[in-house]
Amino acid sequence: DSGRPRAGAAHKITHPDGGMGQPQQWKIGNVTIVRILETSEPVPWAAIYGEQTSHLSRKYPYLTPRFLTPEGQIILAVPAFVVFSGGRRVLVDTCVGNDKPREISNCNNLQTAFLKDLAAAGYPPESIDTVLCTHLHFDHVGWNTHLVNGRWVPTFPNARYLFGRREWEHCQRLVREGAAAIEHIHDSIQPILDAGLADLVEHDHRLTSEVWLEPTPGHTPGHASVHISSQGQEAIISGDVFHNPIQFAEPDLCSVACFDREMSSKTRRAFLGHYEGKPVLVLGTHFNHPAGWVVRDGICWRFQVQ
Repeated sequence: DSGRPRAGAAHKITHPDGGMGQPQQWKIGNVTIVRILETSEPVPWAAIYGEQTSHLSRKYPYLTPRFLTPEGQIILAVPAFVVFSGGRRVLVDTCVGNDKPREISNCNNLQTAFLKDLAAAGYPPESIDTVLCTHLHFDHVGWNTHLVNGRWVPTFPNARYLFGRREWEHCQRLVREGAAAIEHIHDSIQPILDAGLADLVEHDHRLTSEVWLEPTPGHTPGHASVHISSQGQEAIISGDVFHNPIQFAEPDLCSVACFDREMSSKTRRAFLGHYEGKPVLVLGTHFNHPAGWVVRDGICWRFQVQ
């Protein structure tokens, strides 16, 4: 590990980028990646991985205090990434959003400065030309829309929104079946299709010569990570292949939200095996300290912080 600042105690989370709302930035060849943080806070272990696996929180002390609190809670970040490539401004995932009614209490009716932070970083909403959602869970689509005079309208009016075709088909199935907790489909996804701003893409879609989707299914049927390659340098934005670096050490540990646990584990092991020991910067979407590399650690792996 480098000498970066460490996460604080459970009641206060600090970040290597200096604090909530302060962007981190990476250069991958000619591509610039900027992380804008919406929230980062401790979340009970059971809410992410289920109570029956809570003993694992004590098995890897090196994860505390950067990624786990001393009490064994998950430090969960919810960010968006701006990827600037070939003149295009691509916003990857759009967090939870403000004013959205959600069943999870710490995500319900949020009031954050996310849009102000995005603009302060040099990316006001009207400057974004592409919005890409790695998958269509509520914490990756929220700022697709915002509330104006009681209506959910597109937040990024000049952007094309890229949704995975398999993801949208899965959402339509959930609506037909009357599934619970699908408010985000109605307030954050459907309005984009109604506005004619959505493009349904395959989960290996190429956005530019430097940025493309890498299929990583399991957490959801059409989940995809974002691969960046430029001038001999590489990075990958993981999406929800991982929620915490503990899944490098425990690749069969699945989140409670995984659609296909067997496929999720298989995908995670394939990801770790493929990138093990390679100079490919992994940006863990939900990691409090997001940047690092995959290294072998015994029979499994470890997240080596940048």
